[in-house]
Amino acid sequence: MDALKKFDGTYWKTLFDSRVGKTTWPYGSGVWSKKEWVLPEIDNDDIVSAFEGNSNLFWAERFGKEILGMNDLWVKHCGISHTGSFKDLGMTVLVSQVNRLRKLNKNLIGVGCASTGDTSAALSAYCASAGIPAIVFLPANKISIAQLVQPIANGAIVLSLDTDFDGCMRLIRDVTEQVPIYLANSLNSLRLEGQKTAAIEICQQFDWEVPDWVIVPGGNLGNIYAFYKGFAMCRELGLTDRIPRLVCAQAANANPLYLHYKAGWKNFSPVKAAPTFASAIQIGDPVSIDRAVYALQNSDGIVEEATEEELMDASAQADLTGMFTCPHTGVALSALINLREKGVIARTDRTVVVSTAHGLKFTQSKIAYHSKEIPELQCNFANPPLEVNADLGSVMDALRSRLPSL
Repeated sequence: MDALKKFDGTYWKTLFDSRVGKTTWPYGSGVWSKKEWVLPEIDNDDIVSAFEGNSNLFWAERFGKEILGMNDLWVKHCGISHTGSFKDLGMTVLVSQVNRLRKLNKNLIGVGCASTGDTSAALSAYCASAGIPAIVFLPANKISIAQLVQPIANGAIVLSLDTDFDGCMRLIRDVTEQVPIYLANSLNSLRLEGQKTAAIEICQQFDWEVPDWVIVPGGNLGNIYAFYKGFAMCRELGLTDRIPRLVCAQAANANPLYLHYKAGWKNFSPVKAAPTFASAIQIGDPVSIDRAVYALQNSDGIVEEATEEELMDASAQADLTGMFTCPHTGVALSALINLREKGVIARTDRTVVVSTAHGLKFTQSKIAYHSKEIPELQCNFANPPLEVNADLGSVMDALRSRLPSL
């Protein structure tokens, strides 16, 4: 930070703004356009990048106005990235560093991770790009087909284990302690250095103005800390004058941080995570718990939870206003709905919801919801197709049933 402080905020803003949308290697990446703040000493030739980042920050006008009575609601769509999730932001940094170490003849035979889906996709893609073996531990039958096929397609060694994510995490840590496989989970700070650039992008996209609230889904909890770090660096280096209040949103079926928050941050206890449609955050023993607590305490932050009904309904409502959200974004939107109802977030507060993955990774759950095939849920906003005879009268009757003004 002392080295970075030799340049003022205006210098950094001008530099970062000058790189947006360019193809100059590697600065066309949303991550590497902030290289000096991420991994300044790496040679550009060692960087492994798919020009990730620079993701949409869009005005969720109809959802905000009609459902929440808000006119300044925004969604940061981190799922618009190379492998369809925010995990690309951290993985480009980590795999670049491994690429550098292997060129220095360090004894590294591959890179490994435990994953609930998106981490494995990102690791596999970047390792494939660099020609580095990727080893992936996945909990059997607990991730979507779309997430599973990504590491398979990219040539990773995929182990489907009869345990949950926390069990996979324990095993990959044991393996990487015994053999020269580099650990790629968010225990590794390189991941967070890349992920923090999403926070810097939000400031940049608002012309270096800071929103009032940023809501982030939380599982292993590295991302909430990464957002805090990005916003804190912008303030400390003079690009902005404050940081937003952060909200970490958890599924009620996997809510150890929420329980810790409600207990006044006393005596953290892991939980046994129950199945949730927000499968990427089905984590009961998060490795970044201490970082997350630090981030929330230093941003006057809040932790909220969402039931399965709430998160699926919130995701469906968002989709019905033109979005196409993953269940984890549904968790964040549900947290926003709850905080609006409590009056914590005001109608005029500029609020950013972080969408962590693309909805196309979770089509199975959407089909089940809209087909009302989930027995324990009401599926209040389901929109199933109408089965209609192929004649004009039947078609007109069907249209009139849905369009009363016809």
